[in-house]
Amino acid sequence: MTTPHPATEPFGVRLRRAMDTRGPLCVGIDPHASLLTDWGLTDDIAGLERFTRTVVEALAERVAVLKPQSAFFERFGSRGVAVLERAVAEARGAGALVLMDAKRGDIGSTMAAYAATYLDPASPLFSDAVTVSPYLGFGSLRPALDLAREHGSGVFVLALTSNPEGAEVQHAVRPGGATVAATVLDHLRAENAGAAGEGTLGSFGAVVGATLGELSSYDLSIGGPLLAPGIGAQGATPADLPGVFGAAVRDVLPSVSRGVLRHGPGPAGLVSAAERFAEEVRAVAG
Repeated sequence: MTTPHPATEPFGVRLRRAMDTRGPLCVGIDPHASLLTDWGLTDDIAGLERFTRTVVEALAERVAVLKPQSAFFERFGSRGVAVLERAVAEARGAGALVLMDAKRGDIGSTMAAYAATYLDPASPLFSDAVTVSPYLGFGSLRPALDLAREHGSGVFVLALTSNPEGAEVQHAVRPGGATVAATVLDHLRAENAGAAGEGTLGSFGAVVGATLGELSSYDLSIGGPLLAPGIGAQGATPADLPGVFGAAVRDVLPSVSRGVLRHGPGPAGLVSAAERFAEEVRAVAG
């Protein structure tokens, strides 16, 4: 197993380079029970290991970002987390950036512990970036933001998610007239200020669903990347991206999971699907 290593450049710099050279695509590693069944695998540790190893071996040398969904590994307990640890190390060793989809959010020492789990190079789950939730207040994320900055990692903060339930929080209007989502975007813009030169990205990104339709009422130019779930099985296509993200489309990192994974279990099918999505995104993002 390859030992995870700390970054030598800021995450945003490494992400821009990976998107430019490997294609602007993030592929999720989501070993949920139905997908394991579709692959002819058992819903147990053996199936989890086979599925995860296949995805990493097929794609880690080709795609810009791999995004394991932590919950699908945690459901198997410590043995599942061990599979996740190996996947993170092997994917990073093969050149992919790893975005841990954990969506952690808490306060104080608990948030600091979450940050250390994913953003401290001494941790076996050290990743290039992690997803977090700001709904205990953006300031509650400070331990993760500071540790990411220290170690050249990235943080993606939930802002405008694709699930319908998210609107009741994200579109709520704060005193002064700004929505909660707009406030999150403003905070991220401030975190990235001065970090991104022309043609590069800051290391602090937002999660903005590709299925949301036109978002011109929001300023999505935050100086950092925009992780866009919803491509593929959730109904959005690469052709939808310019209409959703406007002038910020070049900073979009579309995330596809089932749209690629359903083409397994053969590695060739996974590679072909990922390459097709990346080329379609490249064509519309310029």
